[in-house]
Amino acid sequence: MKSIVILGGGYGGLTLVHELLEKKIPKDTRIVLIDRMAYQGLKTEYYALAAGTIPESHIRVAFPQDPRLDIIYGEITCIHLETKQVEISNHDPVPYDRLIIALGCVDKYHGVEGASEFSHSIQTLSSSRQAYIALNELKPYAQVSVVGGGLSGVEIASELRESRPDLNIRILDRGDSILSPFPERLRSYVRTWFLEHEVEMLGHCAISKLESGAIYNRDVELATDLTVWTAGIQPSPLVGALPVGKDPQGRVLLGEYHQIPEHPELFVIGDCASMPYSPSAQLAEVMARHVAEVLEAEWENRTPVLKPIKLKGVLGSLGKKCGFGLMGNKTTLIGKVPRVLKSGVLWMSKHHFG
Repeated sequence: MKSIVILGGGYGGLTLVHELLEKKIPKDTRIVLIDRMAYQGLKTEYYALAAGTIPESHIRVAFPQDPRLDIIYGEITCIHLETKQVEISNHDPVPYDRLIIALGCVDKYHGVEGASEFSHSIQTLSSSRQAYIALNELKPYAQVSVVGGGLSGVEIASELRESRPDLNIRILDRGDSILSPFPERLRSYVRTWFLEHEVEMLGHCAISKLESGAIYNRDVELATDLTVWTAGIQPSPLVGALPVGKDPQGRVLLGEYHQIPEHPELFVIGDCASMPYSPSAQLAEVMARHVAEVLEAEWENRTPVLKPIKLKGVLGSLGKKCGFGLMGNKTTLIGKVPRVLKSGVLWMSKHHFG
């Protein structure tokens, strides 16, 4: 029996599972999904869980049940390329004929002393739960600092402002403005929203150290009761340990069909893959559909036909009533419409629509 093993049940991994189950899988082939959780967590909404504005059940998606699918729950500890096996804690090694790595990313702390010890993360469901407890147990008028003025930092700062209007909230970024890659019209709208809602913005920051109760911007000490870190991501450490070619960001270099050239039986999709696009759930899902087509073509002994990657854009929220977006890298959306669109995307994700 041949095994197609998928590591990670996030946006890319679960999309691939659904795509494969809709195809005519050969009778001698099984799909194996390995994940540490019993369901998918909708990672793009972890900021709202941490802020306490949605229940965890709202961002869980059940894995499918199908006789052609085996699901193994556990922590992946190592990928052995030579023996084609995956090691899992408290489980026998899992052999594979085709392996798809969809493990996502972790926080990148840029070598900042104390960053991992004295800040909260929203990269995993578990860490978001912990952030929720810590944030919502803060005393009134406590100071919350969000390090990183990108999409995640903006969303959790604004969501927390609606959840806890009593708190003092600041957002620190190394650039001259939050959301620096976005057009000025969009950035201006978000800055105005923050000013109106009394969220302090500090630019040109160079965070040198974190301690309990303090952030150091160069040599200037800033008092803080709780810090949330959203200042960068990097591929899963399991990918970092693989002896394969990588780009300067540590993402795996791939061939035309998202395969590792020296290991064509191994595919990488999502945040761990070196692509000419910013990592996103949308990109992971598109890559998953590509890999499903490649595998189907292999079964049918034909050349894969991949559709060009066309990403629809980016949507962000400012609480539950306002939002912002960039469609096709050209059209800027601000106000209620992008917030409604983002809610629609969440609904589609929960119901497995692309």
